[in-house]
Amino acid sequence: MMKKLLVMTLFVSASLFASSGAEHGATDILPRTVNFLIFAGILWYLLAKPVKGFFTGRAGEIADRLNSIQEKLRASEAEKTAAEARVEEAKTFAAELTATTEKEKEVLKKQIEVQSANEIAVLEKQMKDKEGLAERQMVRGVVETVLSDVTAQSTASLDKEKMADIIMKKVA
Repeated sequence: MMKKLLVMTLFVSASLFASSGAEHGATDILPRTVNFLIFAGILWYLLAKPVKGFFTGRAGEIADRLNSIQEKLRASEAEKTAAEARVEEAKTFAAELTATTEKEKEVLKKQIEVQSANEIAVLEKQMKDKEGLAERQMVRGVVETVLSDVTAQSTASLDKEKMADIIMKKVA
């Protein structure tokens, strides 16, 4: 590559300066070419290592950035996989929770039905007991009023018809 550049430079410089010296009869192409080659050699000597170092460092930086980007990509893919696994776990947990909730709902429904039936039975028994108590109190009240009416009329003998009459009046 360097040889091609050197040869190209020689041809270009020779063609550029070839016509200027021909008019006066003297050309200085050889000293100019030697000067250019010395200048190019000095530039090569001074700039070769820094330029190579710059490009090598630049390539290393690019490779490091590429590696860090690839590591971030792998980490994000791992996080994505973990997140997808958590989503699947959440879905299965939700399905299990739904099934458990349905079972608990049925159990609670049956318990409430049993408790309600027991409470209804207790309330019916209490109502019957209250009806029986009210009936006894009513009978007792009728008997007391009949007896007080009987004793109030007189101590005379009462026949069965009068007694039935008095009871019928009180009951009605």
